[in-house]
Amino acid sequence: MEFREVYCNNCKKILGRFNSKFYTEEKIEGLLKIEYSIHVKKGHQIFVRKFEKI
Repeated sequence: MEFREVYCNNCKKILGRFNSKFYTEEKIEGLLKIEYSIHVKKGHQIFVRKFEKI
């Protein structure tokens, strides 16, 4: 099963995991703008990366 992780490089934390089947890249980018805007405003680097669960 494939997931996409939202990862903050400054905090070294996973902010969320989203199933690729249900969440497209556009939906995840929309969530970044709404849910994780505080991290972005503080100047943190946020990455979306692929994660596969075996």
